[in-house]
Amino acid sequence: MPPDWRRGRRLAIDWGKARVGVAACDPDGLLAHPVCTVPNDGRVLDRLAELVCEYEPIEVLLGMPVDLAGRHGPAAQAMAEVADRLVAALGVTVRVVDERLSTASAARKLAAGGRSSRQRRVVIDQAAAVDILEQALEYERQTGLPAGTPWRQEGKRDDESIPR
Repeated sequence: MPPDWRRGRRLAIDWGKARVGVAACDPDGLLAHPVCTVPNDGRVLDRLAELVCEYEPIEVLLGMPVDLAGRHGPAAQAMAEVADRLVAALGVTVRVVDERLSTASAARKLAAGGRSSRQRRVVIDQAAAVDILEQALEYERQTGLPAGTPWRQEGKRDDESIPR
């Protein structure tokens, strides 16, 4: 670990229209693992708040959809609203991170592990959250800096750079 490693658990969220995948890591950031898939219904924020209470993370990493050219399109605008809701509901730092290809990467890993498309559908959101978390942890190990950008309410990041 870098000498300035921020010790503490992190949760990662892959937010989808129907389901929200959640992953966590140990306090030393050595192992990211799937936690659960939460139905994206009227109780989703309550369930995520329960997970924050249970895991006591130092931050929540939210995958931000960015196109391959690094632009924020309509999906990113919708995710900005989700980030606002998470900041208000969770009481913990929310950082948005570039999630380019996280679901595709997770699908490839699950297929390589022998899972059928039906079996993948059940856990793809969790696997995508694990991928988001692993990328963020690796970035922090390599640079000594937290991945992504802290999110403030009112739809603004703390700076205007694209999330790392």
